[in-house]
Amino acid sequence: MKKIEIYTTMFCPFCSRAKKLLNGKGVDYKEIDVTVAGDLREEMTRRSGGAHTVPQIFVDGNHIGDSDYVHMLDANGKLDKILGIS
Repeated sequence: MKKIEIYTTMFCPFCSRAKKLLNGKGVDYKEIDVTVAGDLREEMTRRSGGAHTVPQIFVDGNHIGDSDYVHMLDANGKLDKILGIS
């Protein structure tokens, strides 16, 4: 099983959309809430190569992208392979 991490904030519609997609795929993920945790937001920004918006999604430590990008991967039939479910 791949290790999936998603950095989120409370009340973020893009975060909810990305989590809904992951939940629909039936994969487990670790949610990291950066709403009030500046150190975790800095970690997210560093790991993502400078991205500061949420959500940011990682699979096995590799930065996949934000909500729009992960939905694009899904629409193109590439997300399942990245998630290890194809």
